Parts: sequence; C-alpha cells; structure tokens
Amino acid sequence: MATKAKSRWANEEEDAALEEQRRQEKDEKKRAKAEKQRRIQETEQRRQQEAAAAAQAAKSENNEDDSSYHPSKRRKLSPERDSRDVDAPAPAPIKLLRFAAPEWGPCRHLDNFERLNHIEEGSYGWVSRAKEVATGEVVALKKLKMDNASDGFPVTGLREIQTLMESRHPNVLNLREIVIGDTLDDVFLVMDFLEHDLKTLQDDMAEPFLPSETKTLMLQLVSAVEFLHSNWILHRDLKTSNLLMNNRGQMKVADFGMARYFGDPPPKMTQLVVTLWYRAPELLLGEANYGPAIDLWSIGCIFGELLTKEPLLQGKNEVDQLSKIFELCGIPTEESWPGFKRLPNARSLRLPRTQQNVGSVIRSKFPFLTSAGTSLLTALFSLNPAARPSASAVLNHPYFKEDPKPKPTAMFPTFPSKAGQEKRRRRASPSAPKRGEDAARLDAEALDFSGIFANRDEEEAGAGFQLKLI
Repeated sequence: MATKAKSRWANEEEDAALEEQRRQEKDEKKRAKAEKQRRIQETEQRRQQEAAAAAQAAKSENNEDDSSYHPSKRRKLSPERDSRDVDAPAPAPIKLLRFAAPEWGPCRHLDNFERLNHIEEGSYGWVSRAKEVATGEVVALKKLKMDNASDGFPVTGLREIQTLMESRHPNVLNLREIVIGDTLDDVFLVMDFLEHDLKTLQDDMAEPFLPSETKTLMLQLVSAVEFLHSNWILHRDLKTSNLLMNNRGQMKVADFGMARYFGDPPPKMTQLVVTLWYRAPELLLGEANYGPAIDLWSIGCIFGELLTKEPLLQGKNEVDQLSKIFELCGIPTEESWPGFKRLPNARSLRLPRTQQNVGSVIRSKFPFLTSAGTSLLTALFSLNPAARPSASAVLNHPYFKEDPKPKPTAMFPTFPSKAGQEKRRRRASPSAPKRGEDAARLDAEALDFSGIFANRDEEEAGAGFQLKLI
C-alpha cells in the first residue's frame, strides 16, 4: 500500500505541536461544558428537594389541624354555613334564562284544523272559521287565491305574509302560522279569529256608535296605522270591512293583500289600490309617487262612516267618485293643491270658471260634530296630500282629549257574531281592485273627467243669499 508522500516544505515538529494544542483546547471546552451541566443538575435537584420538603411540612401541619386535606391553592367560593343555624332555609335554586331561538321547520298540514264554516270571500282569498284539533282553539283560516299558479307564488300573498309577520301590534291581526294542504296550491294563513267586521256590525246596528265609542275605535285604528307607517308599511286598502272587532271592544286591522313597503322618497307604485269608496283623489288622478297620505284619506272616510253609519263617498266609478269628493271637499285650486294639474288624469279635468261653492261642506254635513272633530275630519279630507296630518299627529289631536272621553274597551256592548255561525250577509259595496282585470280596463279606457263640472257655467246665479256656518 502506497504511503502519502511528504511535502518538502513540511515541518513535522511544528505541525505536531499545533495539533496537540488544538486537541488540548477541545478537551478543555468539553470539560467546561460537562462541569456547567453538572452544576445545573445539582441546582435543580436542590430546588426539588426543598419544594418536596416544604410540601411535606405543609401536609403535616394540615393533618394536625384537620383530618381532611385540602390543597393549598383551592379556594372555597360558597360561604360556610354555621352548624348551629340548622333551621335556616336553604337558598333557592338558580334558574337559568332560556330564550327560544328561531329555527327552520316544515309547515304543518291542514289536517291539524277542522273547518267549521265559511265566512267570506275577498279579493285575494277565502276566509273560514276553523278549530285546531289538538287544543280546540277557534282560529281563522285564509286560503290564498292561486289564480296564476304557473307564474309562481302570488306577490300579493308574499307581501301579506311578510308584512303581517313584521306587524306585531295589539291592533293588527296576528298571523300565527302558515299551513298547507295536499297540493302546493293549498296555502292557508292561520290567524286569530274575531267575531265581527266593522261594516257588517254597523249594518246590523240601529244607531251609529256613540261619540265616546267612535273615539276609542279611531284611536285603535290610528295607533295601528301609525305603527305600520313607522315600519315603512303602507296598508293601501283600509276600509270598514277590513277592520275586525271582538266582543271586548278590541279592533284589529286585517287584509294585508295590498300592503307593501315604501321609502323616502316614495318609489313609483301602481295607483290601482284602495277600494273605490276609500280611494284618495291623487290616486284617482293617476299619482304614482304616493306615501302614507293615502292611508290617512281612508281613515277620514272611515271616521265619517263611523259618524253616519253609511259610507260617505259612494261613487259608481272613478269619475263619479272624484265628483263626489269635490262636492264634499270643494274644488281644488293651485293655492289649495299646488301642482295637481300636472297629474296624468287631471289633463281632461275642466274646472268651472266661477268660484262659487268651492269651499268644503264638511261642517254642514256633520252639524253635531264638535269643532275639534270637524277640524280633524277636515284635515284628513285635505285634497292636498301634503296637508294631511300624519298618524302620530292624529293621535295627539285635541278631539280625543275633549269630553266625552274615549270609552274603555271593557265597557263596549257585545253583539251576536254572524261569522261564528253563518255566512255573512254582505251589502252591495265595491271590492278591492284586482290587478289583472281593472288594470287592463284602465289601460284600455282613458279616464275622462271632463264631464264632472259640465253645464256648471251655464247655471243661472240668482240674487239670493248664502248661509255660512261658523
């Protein structure tokens, strides 16, 4: 085996000395590291021995004071009871608050309810009286009309469900749940049952409501409408047949088939809303950007109907309805209703050149109404929507603070319920507008208001006198 050749410049003695020095330095580092590790271990062992000795001493001391041993770090939170206080009552157990969390679940079937009798048919559904099989509680079932089921669920039904679920108020009809039948077209709304509707009740009454009873009913109605408007909901079909009343004097607003949300500024909406006798003049003239003022006009119509027991403005069609409105409230002018001539249907409106009998005749129509009541009714029947008061302002009107005061609901008289036993006897009154039929008719026939004031200028004006009510 060949050996490594030595360099001729190599110095063997110096190389050996350097190698020995490096080996000694390396050994010295190893010994220092081992010594340091040994000292650390000795320190850790002494600390453990001291801790064990301290724990043993504490244990011995505790065993001398008490037979039971408790760890030194444990802290007792409950106060110790004195052994002498044997008769002291035990503390009441703490009850945890539990909140019902919303959850998704399937709708119940119609078989859970037994239908008793049919009540009436509305524009968007059939209403029946039913009894829940499990509890025996009487409820109202409203079956939604699915005329165009191929187009999907009707938007009126969706709006009614959405607005009713958001309108939890003592004077708004409570929607309990939604049940379904054997097919997807059988959708029913389960609501509270009330014995009367205001229109049928007034038809059977010999005399109108007393002034104190009228104030109570008006306060309940306006309170519900104020709640709806504060939550940006328009009812758009307020009338006496949609106001339900029980035998305890409580009234609830029902039938939200035309209700929808609005905004500020109000969006463009259809003017084909509100039953004709309760429709505001701006809707008759084609206004599309309307707001809560249309509900306030309907409240004014209901107020007058409570006073006289008969609807005030019973027009045969849109032209006749607007004519009756002008006869009651006066002919509009640019001062009383700025900009009304720019409405779509006002272009055909020919106003008389004479300015006779242009004022309101509300005071002469209700001679027994107080001055405060007349001012409230006149404000609600303002032709200008901006001049009508809000629902909050109506609640604070002096009419409700003067004598006679509103009657408590517990003092209201009771009446036999027609809805409880038989089909309601309905008098001839217009129904709520239907979007498919009425919209097509209004589009095909332009409303012509030119004949409202026909021959007014040719009438002879005598030299008689006029009586002014003050």
